[in-house]
Amino acid sequence: MTNPHYVTAEEAVKNIKSGERVFLHSAAATPQLLVDALTARGDQLGGVELVSIHTEGPAPYLDPRFDGVFHLNTFFVGANTREAVARGMASYIPVFLSEIPALFRSGRMPLDVALVQVSPPDKHGFCSIGVSVDISNAAIETAKHVIAQVNENMPRVHGNGIIHVSGIDALVRCDSPIFEIDPPALSPVELKIGGFIAGLVEDGATLQTGID
Repeated sequence: MTNPHYVTAEEAVKNIKSGERVFLHSAAATPQLLVDALTARGDQLGGVELVSIHTEGPAPYLDPRFDGVFHLNTFFVGANTREAVARGMASYIPVFLSEIPALFRSGRMPLDVALVQVSPPDKHGFCSIGVSVDISNAAIETAKHVIAQVNENMPRVHGNGIIHVSGIDALVRCDSPIFEIDPPALSPVELKIGGFIAGLVEDGATLQTGID
C-alpha cells in the first residue's frame, strides 16, 4: 500500500459548500477537529444542514451567531444540543435508531459529506470506524464525500465497520483522546433503585441504557 496523503483539517473541509447536508460521526467518535474546522468557515457558508445522532464534546456550530449558517437535524437530543432545539436552531427527527440507515441508503436523506473519525490504516489500507459504528456505517457508504480524522487513539474494532483509504476523500491526522464519560457518584437512593432492578434481571442478560 502506498502511503496515504494527509492534509490539515482546514484543507479537508474547504470544499464543503453552502446548502449541503453533512453527517457527523456519533458519540465518542465525534470528529471534533473537523467539527471545529467546519465551524471556523461559518462566515463563508449558509444553509448547511448537519445530521447526527448523539455527539460528544462541544457543538460550536450551534452558537446563536451561526443561526442561518448551520442547522442541525438530530435523531437524538443530548446535553450539547437541547438548548439549540428549544430555540429552533436544531430540529429533532423522531425515528427508531434501527430505521435511520434506511433513510441514507434509500436516498430519502442523501448525504453530501460525512465527517468521521477512524483508526490509522492497517498494512492493507483498511481503517476501523471504531467505537461508533451505529448509523455511521451507512453514512460512510452513501455520502458523496468522506472526510476522516485519523486518530491513533481510535480502537480497531472487528466486524463490518471498516473503510479503505481509497474510499476516503481527505485524511487528517489527529492524536486527541477519544471522548469519555466519567461515571457519576451514586447516591444512596440510586443504589437502592439499582438493587431493586438487579433483582429483576436474569444472569447473562443484555442491557441497553440511555445517555443524557
